[in-house]
Amino acid sequence: MQIHIDDLSFECIIGLLDFERVKPQRVILTCKIEYSYQESQFINYADVADSMTSHMKNEKFELLESALEFLSEQLLASYPKIELLYLKIAKPDILANATVALSEHYHVNKLK
Repeated sequence: MQIHIDDLSFECIIGLLDFERVKPQRVILTCKIEYSYQESQFINYADVADSMTSHMKNEKFELLESALEFLSEQLLASYPKIELLYLKIAKPDILANATVALSEHYHVNKLK
């Protein structure tokens, strides 16, 4: 089973530059979660979206890399059924002529 959360958009403090540390900027998160669904054992996508938004707003990351690592650790700890996690964080307004983003795949090795 796969959960897709595309274009989750909100404002938060993220970045190294002086103005990025005081004025929230728009970020866009994309998340894909693969897991083995069993009846009555599912991952609530609304909870995942709320969790990612809350963490991004509360932590005020300097680097996209730090944000990705933190989010992946939190999601994998909160949802042990996750087998594959893809996260992408985009900053659409930081450059006038481009959207910049960082992404990563996280493979979970589970013993069976």
